[in-house]
Amino acid sequence: SMDGAPPPASPAGLSAYVVVSQLLGLTLLATTGAWLGRYRGGVAWHGLLQFNVHPLCMVLGMVFLQGDALLVYRVFRHEAKRSTKALHALLHGLALVIALVGIIAVFESHRTKGIPDMYSLHSWCGMAAFVLYLLQWLLGCGFFLLPGASFSLRSRYKAQHIFFGIALFALSIATCLLGITEMLLFNIRDSYSHFVPEGVLANTLGVLLVAFGLVVGYVLMRDDWKRPPLAEELALSMDFKTLTEGESPGG
Repeated sequence: SMDGAPPPASPAGLSAYVVVSQLLGLTLLATTGAWLGRYRGGVAWHGLLQFNVHPLCMVLGMVFLQGDALLVYRVFRHEAKRSTKALHALLHGLALVIALVGIIAVFESHRTKGIPDMYSLHSWCGMAAFVLYLLQWLLGCGFFLLPGASFSLRSRYKAQHIFFGIALFALSIATCLLGITEMLLFNIRDSYSHFVPEGVLANTLGVLLVAFGLVVGYVLMRDDWKRPPLAEELALSMDFKTLTEGESPGG
């Protein structure tokens, strides 16, 4: 029995990967800021620079915060499940709010400049990612945070929730890559092929986005890094198994 034993330390390697993910995430934000500030005139809510709010919000919300929300269960391994769950939901909720600001910015900017909406592959993937992300968040809150959902519904929905969580994170990064490409082709179409500094910086941002996604994805995929269930969670699920399948808890 594990009773009275101190909680085990985080597995070797996990902390290093988490640190690398955070350094990559902060570098992502700095690179996005550098691109917009140095080459695109900066960021402002009103006027011609309103468009630039869009890439900044999307990288911050749909990539960095979404990635961190996914890592919560690996980082806070021995905290109460309820508070870890609340933090997971809170970070995703914050990502949604920031992404919404980014979406409003691009629609308002298009309206001001008389540019058509929702015709590009980037916009289709982006809107799909946002709507599905919102739906995933609402379902997650309904199933896992509100006390009403039955244990069997939860355990049935959990696999879908995990799959779509990772899939939407990947879709978000892919959509950012499409957006970067689109922005470069609109702004520096003629000089992009000459390896101008703006093109190289934006390409670097794309590579950093992929790297962040891969590091977060690796941490999530490692079975031995998954959050170990606490004693009371194990007892609950054993009782549930006995009730539903008529098995003895040890079987």
